[in-house]
Amino acid sequence: MSDLNRDAAGLDDGIWERIDAAALEAAAERLTARRFLEVDGPYGLGLTSLESGPEARIADPDAASADAELAATVGSRALPVPMLQQPCALSVRRVEGHRQLSLPLDLRPVEDAAEAVARREERMIYHGVPQLGLDGLTTVEGRAEAPCGDWSDLSRALGDVLEAVNRLDANGFGGPYALALAPARYNALFRRLEGSDMLQVDHLRRLCEAGLYKAPVDGGVLVDTRAGTLTVGQDLRVGFSANDGVHLKLFVSESLVLLLDDPAAICTLTPSSTR
Repeated sequence: MSDLNRDAAGLDDGIWERIDAAALEAAAERLTARRFLEVDGPYGLGLTSLESGPEARIADPDAASADAELAATVGSRALPVPMLQQPCALSVRRVEGHRQLSLPLDLRPVEDAAEAVARREERMIYHGVPQLGLDGLTTVEGRAEAPCGDWSDLSRALGDVLEAVNRLDANGFGGPYALALAPARYNALFRRLEGSDMLQVDHLRRLCEAGLYKAPVDGGVLVDTRAGTLTVGQDLRVGFSANDGVHLKLFVSESLVLLLDDPAAICTLTPSSTR
């Protein structure tokens, strides 16, 4: 636990357990991609990069004209494993009030920080981190694309998703599927089909056996669960950085990267107005 510097905080194990539980519960409510993608790890904080794809022998364009033989170059692409981190602080006086007088311990700052890390994880998985050369589910090249129209018409919602399913089927991916939708589109599904007691969302859940999720995307994205793996270095934890006499300065952090094995297992649903 030296990487989290917990021993220097002077908190007992019981308080750390409560802090961890509060952080994990707050983050879990925000995370969607972890519910349908395979999660591998955690491997530890020291995982800073990860090889991606097969090793390849790289041809030297000068080798053909050279008299002497050149050694082969063999290698693969490596992806960085980003760390996500958000600071927070607990009142020293309130922590002591809890320990000495059994007063309630307000862990909302930890919960807020964990939610911020979870939101960042979601954006990284769906949109990637272009500055680090990382693709997301909705940005990777080679994915399928399908239009989606105005979902105030319930039949249009089902038709758009079926079109995306057909495109993944044509690519050789028959599910199970997960469907992540922009909040407005997800909320629009909670209406009854005409002449039926069934909600539209229940109808689509039968089609998308890996689940329907409200996510930070434009339109939506249909994903075969074989599309990729979420590789975790350090899973979400809380650490200690300093005590300024007024606050215990903590941080919530994790490290992870999305390895996309086959972009053809993904179909983005792009709003017609932006096509």
